[in-house]
Amino acid sequence: MYTAKDYSKLIGMEGFSETLIKNHFTLYQGYVTNTNKVLDTVAQMAKEDKAATPEFAELKRRLGWEFNGMRLHEYYFENLGGKGELKNAGRLARKLSEDFGSYEAWEKEFKAVAAMRGIGWAVLYQDPSNGKLMNFWINEHDVGHPAGGNPVLILDVFEHAFMIDYGLKRPDYITAFFRNINWVNVEARLK
Repeated sequence: MYTAKDYSKLIGMEGFSETLIKNHFTLYQGYVTNTNKVLDTVAQMAKEDKAATPEFAELKRRLGWEFNGMRLHEYYFENLGGKGELKNAGRLARKLSEDFGSYEAWEKEFKAVAAMRGIGWAVLYQDPSNGKLMNFWINEHDVGHPAGGNPVLILDVFEHAFMIDYGLKRPDYITAFFRNINWVNVEARLK
């Protein structure tokens, strides 16, 4: 059974209204609730020998949507709440420079991914097989994840993440996001 985590410490972040953040928390809590409901239902269906039904199959497909919606929001909220800049001498800064040429080159590409048309997520992933960092566009919650990838920095670019405060000005939201990254938490995700 999953329990929604408390991210109320994020209320008051510069560039994120209380209304926006609280609405986002409510949406996240819905993913937690629905993940639990789907898991309970498929477990019951399996006990009742209904695993070969179309209903079971659709719920199993839905589980990826609900679970990833829950988990991606957790990663997103956990990489917020900072006010500092990435330390140039830190592991993450060195790795970004190694894999992208410079922090600035990485940031430019990440922001370009985040600004792409559509709904989804911009995610900096680390390939655990070689440690390489790569920016990915995740369509919806469950399409586009690199198999085995370790999410390092997660940015929600669904409209609910910014429209209340920024309307259609997604680049302004992305700028506010960067002002609030908790780089200590992000760097701790590196393997």
